Amino acid sequence: MNNSKSIFLIGFMGSGKTTWGRKLAAKTSRVFIDLDDEIVNASGMPIPAYFSQYGEAAFRELESRVLKGLPLQPPAIIATGGGTPCYFDNMAWMNKNGKTIYFYLTPRALWCRLMQTDIASRPALRGLTGKPLLDDITAKLAERTPHYQQATHIVDQLSLRLDDLISLSK
Repeated sequence: MNNSKSIFLIGFMGSGKTTWGRKLAAKTSRVFIDLDDEIVNASGMPIPAYFSQYGEAAFRELESRVLKGLPLQPPAIIATGGGTPCYFDNMAWMNKNGKTIYFYLTPRALWCRLMQTDIASRPALRGLTGKPLLDDITAKLAERTPHYQQATHIVDQLSLRLDDLISLSK
């Protein structure tokens, strides 16, 4: 198997990037990196606390710096944050330095998943629930879709199989 390039998993929060990333890394003998964990390590604080203390603009700058400082050799599987591809030149940088796979889900599917998580731990959602959360997801997804669609591969996450993901990562 040719594992010469790192794989960046992109998509909205709750789309399964971390879960699928761990599985893909295990099956392709690559290291798994969760960008959010790397940001926590670099900042020394949880993302919600960093977001609260410094704001979104500072967070996005830190996120971009940490992304571009990741070790890409040996090739890794990298789960990015939902907004990572949408700021600065992050999407172009990821496409230049590896392959990108966009995990597509509808707003309603994302809403169903996110309603089962700790909303307070996701600063971008501002504690929203119910219909306001669905409306927020729909609006953010519409803004982010042009960035996400620049991915090397787009997969429907609801029908995704690990074998398909392995094939795309070659």
